[in-house]
Amino acid sequence: MRRAGGALSRRRFVGMAAGAAAAAAGGLPLVASCGDPQEPAGPGARSPLARPEDLPASGAVLIASHGRPASAEGRPSAAWLYNGALPGPTLRARRGDTATIRFRNWLFDASIVHWHGLVVPAHADGHPRDAIEREADYDYEFPLVQRAGTFWYHPHAHQRTAEQVHRGLAGFFIVTDDEEDALGLPSGAEEVLLMLQDRDADLSAAYAYGTDATDSMHGILRGTPYGNGIRLPTLAVAGRRYRFRVLNASHARVYRLALDTGAPLTLIGNDGGLLPAPVPVSAVDLGVGERIDFVVDFGGVPAGRRLMLKSLPFSVPGSAGPWPQGMEMDLLDLVRVGGAGAPPPPLPGVLSTVPPLGAPAAERTFEFQSTADAGMHRINGLSFDMERVDVEVPFGQVERWSFRNDSALPHPVHLHGTHFQVAARQGGRGMVLPWEAGWKDTVLVMPQETVDVLVRFDAYRGLFLLHCHNLQHEDMGMMLNVDVR
Repeated sequence: MRRAGGALSRRRFVGMAAGAAAAAAGGLPLVASCGDPQEPAGPGARSPLARPEDLPASGAVLIASHGRPASAEGRPSAAWLYNGALPGPTLRARRGDTATIRFRNWLFDASIVHWHGLVVPAHADGHPRDAIEREADYDYEFPLVQRAGTFWYHPHAHQRTAEQVHRGLAGFFIVTDDEEDALGLPSGAEEVLLMLQDRDADLSAAYAYGTDATDSMHGILRGTPYGNGIRLPTLAVAGRRYRFRVLNASHARVYRLALDTGAPLTLIGNDGGLLPAPVPVSAVDLGVGERIDFVVDFGGVPAGRRLMLKSLPFSVPGSAGPWPQGMEMDLLDLVRVGGAGAPPPPLPGVLSTVPPLGAPAAERTFEFQSTADAGMHRINGLSFDMERVDVEVPFGQVERWSFRNDSALPHPVHLHGTHFQVAARQGGRGMVLPWEAGWKDTVLVMPQETVDVLVRFDAYRGLFLLHCHNLQHEDMGMMLNVDVR
């Protein structure tokens, strides 16, 4: 899988970068490409939401390098980017395709790419032990075996994930299939990809990485919302139905998504793809690494009206500082433009069939522990050791795993190598929530909650990971090796 750097990759990247610069933004008048310098001049002004470049997952080249995002407007920047943009190119494929992707590392730092939510062989999963040094390549080749969904990619180097993601290394990976195609969901300009992050309002500091004791405990929390690398983004919407694929790629921030009008978000999918049926909800909790897929019909919104996709306020006891967990945030300004379109047909009552996993053959408990001790973030008292096997799981066996959070901090729990079904929640919110139906790869475990999931590894054997997706917690030891045999 490793290969020394060569001229072929460099030539392909130059051609890709030129094509991205020349691509039309497409769609609505307040949408910009990732390469357009559209950042506002004033601290409260808003700029068009960037549209990531699309790139087929077959024959793709991803280059991680030091760069300057579109939002920097010529200012010095500490950003690290995939193919010179944030988000990196949106990789697209269909179920049954084979992804062939060359990753080249031009950073002064070891790195590797993890395909978050994709079920891939262990050697292609981006385990930290596979990290490569500067000017080295890693060639990926894997079949797309999971159904349609919104996935993403990001670095996974040992104790370097937090810095590399914070500096700007992240992108979408979209998989489609026949089942989803048959639903007639919004596409093209009516499909909105939104990568949420919270950063410093000062553009010269937004991508700089430095942590203090508070950051080490809580993870980096900052006060200004960014969407697709744009500070305070805005999006023009016509009088039609739109599909929003939303990714929480923040460092530690949990969002409670809602429209300021109180209008419902109609959920159609989550981490693992389509839900069994559409579900209207007033708000959605979205932990780090989670994705949510919902539709909104703007046909009844008068032209000229502005709406706001917000993060509603909520309380996390013990979260303090100038930008605490649960603070209210205005995430995406939505501006209704143009005339009304024809009313869309009703969404199907059934979106997908999700067969239950059945009775478990074994049970395991994982306690997520954050303390004031050195190496403070652990699972079952263990701090991550890259070479140690922590859990051995029989291939094809259904198990019930309990994720217990007795700490005062939220822990978004992510599992590599498979998807799972959320079975129960005790304490805290006390229920399986509508956006947790179907398949998941990440589940938010709030303070004093225990979440039970049913899990089965039935695609690949090998070494995978279980970890908290608060990036600081992950880097500081809250991760285990899971060996599927």
